[in-house]
Amino acid sequence: MKTTRSSELFERAKLVMPGGVNSPVRAYRSVGMTPLFIERAKGNRIWDADGNEYIDFVGSWGPMILGHADDDVLAAIGERMQKGLSFGACAELEVELAELVVENIPHVERIRMVNSGTEATMSALRIARGYTGRNKIVKFEGCYHGHSDGLLVKAGSGAMTFGNPDSAGVTKGAAADTLVASYNDLDSVKALFAGNPGEIACVIVEPVAANMGVVPPAEGFLAGLRELCTKEGALLIIDEVITGFRLAFGGACQSLGIEPDLVTYGKIIGGGMPVGAYGGKKEIMETVSPTGPVYQAGTLSGNPIAMTAGLVTLKKLLADPSVYVHLNDMGERLAAGLREITGCTVNQIGSLVGLFLTDQPVRSYADAAKADTEKFTALFRGLLEEGVYIAPSPFESMFISAPFTEADVDQVLAAYRKVWK
Repeated sequence: MKTTRSSELFERAKLVMPGGVNSPVRAYRSVGMTPLFIERAKGNRIWDADGNEYIDFVGSWGPMILGHADDDVLAAIGERMQKGLSFGACAELEVELAELVVENIPHVERIRMVNSGTEATMSALRIARGYTGRNKIVKFEGCYHGHSDGLLVKAGSGAMTFGNPDSAGVTKGAAADTLVASYNDLDSVKALFAGNPGEIACVIVEPVAANMGVVPPAEGFLAGLRELCTKEGALLIIDEVITGFRLAFGGACQSLGIEPDLVTYGKIIGGGMPVGAYGGKKEIMETVSPTGPVYQAGTLSGNPIAMTAGLVTLKKLLADPSVYVHLNDMGERLAAGLREITGCTVNQIGSLVGLFLTDQPVRSYADAAKADTEKFTALFRGLLEEGVYIAPSPFESMFISAPFTEADVDQVLAAYRKVWK
């Protein structure tokens, strides 16, 4: 596999960007390689700067549920952009997208668009503190909710890949109010509430942990969090940046039957454009400025191009609910094949699939951390040679998109058989 052009671009990038990248995991340091530079994408395929073709399981880290460069999304964007790219003012499109979400997701009575998942979770935490008058939050070890200061404590994803789950530059003051519990361990959360009576504003959780690999919630875990938060007067924030509109139109909250106080969304709500959103109960959301004292603003929030992409994407998902049946079928087919080939633990829920290079069950960050990361490096390199593109980290999900077919999955499994040792 020739990657001359990618190597040349990386050398240029290192002269002008930290580490040559705009996001750490892209640097491929954990797999000891020069990163690929992607030139184009269509459906469930991507092509790098050297012309190599890959079956894509990253999907821009999840939002490309319809596949890359969906014809309907591109056509709508092309038409819309002739009228202007950004106004920094109110536009009908943002109302239409908000109405679509509120009308179809019962636990979202009010919603506000922002520009990223990080901004969404950061804003939701501020609202929780403003609404409750409390300062402390509870998060879970290995769950990633963006890179705002208070959440870079025992984070997953890229931070976990580099073996450094915290970040320099995060002050003790910013981290002091962040309490860390163990995912799927309700008793650890109860202990934090007992040790901080009347001080905890909220619990924030990935309903399906997908930044330490794919780790579904244990039976009763999310329901237990809901009951505990209600009892203690704290808000329950469900971070659906990855699972929202992917596991079902109403996300994991719908598919797993959990009612949050606030919910956060990522790029999928904008069809893969730089978008995020947070929403929830009316009485809580009305605390946001200009109707309430919690301030949050953004010039590009509700950008008309992103709203157009989001509207087309979500309308297509609503019009054809069978897409979720198909995604789940493809996920189950891939997971079953990986278990048979590797003998390792494979967690799967819907279109999220996580292979852990261990034969032990993985239910928490501590379990995930025991996986064989060195063996992953060899696997990653071998799959690239076979035209299969997965995330350059053993602690990320494989994302399946709607264009995947049984033939695609079988082709991928054949690649795994060839490189597995």
